[in-house]
Amino acid sequence: MTDYPSVPDYDPNTAVRFFDDDGWAKSFASEPNGGNCVEVNVGGDGIVGLRDTKLTSSPVFMFDAGEWNAFLIAVKAGQFDLPK
Repeated sequence: MTDYPSVPDYDPNTAVRFFDDDGWAKSFASEPNGGNCVEVNVGGDGIVGLRDTKLTSSPVFMFDAGEWNAFLIAVKAGQFDLPK
């Protein structure tokens, strides 16, 4: 398995500091009451943050641009779809 460089001092519980508060965008598929969705923030330095929509103080998971792109490709290909 390949080791990837990490953001210095990354901690999911404090990673929100790497992102502008106004940069969080809720999924267009989010339910009106908040639902079970996530928010994404494309921050500076090519990093992407992901957090729970309902919990603005939730842990923030961080991805670099390549990781985020690979994730989006997998989602669009249906790799994470639930069985019917």
